[in-house]
Amino acid sequence: MTMDQAAVSAFLYREARLLDDRLWDEWLACYAPGVRYWMPSWTDDDDLVTDPQTQISLMYYPNKDGLEDRVYRLKTERSSASMPEPRTAHFLANIEIIANRGTAIDVRYNWHTLSHRFKTTSQFFGTTYCTIETTGPAPQIIDKKIVLKSDYIHQVLDVYHV
Repeated sequence: MTMDQAAVSAFLYREARLLDDRLWDEWLACYAPGVRYWMPSWTDDDDLVTDPQTQISLMYYPNKDGLEDRVYRLKTERSSASMPEPRTAHFLANIEIIANRGTAIDVRYNWHTLSHRFKTTSQFFGTTYCTIETTGPAPQIIDKKIVLKSDYIHQVLDVYHV
């Protein structure tokens, strides 16, 4: 399958919409089984950590199993930090194809998420780097690094915030 700028953007917009609509199973289908999903933290020197195995990250799932477990907890109300589930709106911008390697596309984009819960609206923003595999019947994300730029947060972050 070949993907141009419009197809890549449509795929990413759909993934964000699935989060906003809480369509968890459809959202999970956007990810390959071996996906690395990582949100590094910032050091005291204002640098991002570089190794999720030895340094603290805001979120790290080495494969899809972690995402599936997270979704299971959301769907079965076994996540007290997410109850009630917040209402979110994701906005994507500056979607740029960094490299097209034939079977995979490296993408960079900026995002802004509004999240409303307990009569309070929070906002998060940052930049995401992801690789989309294009060899199967549908594109799937095989690597996702989320850089949270608004890292002074007052709550637990979850997959639907970013």
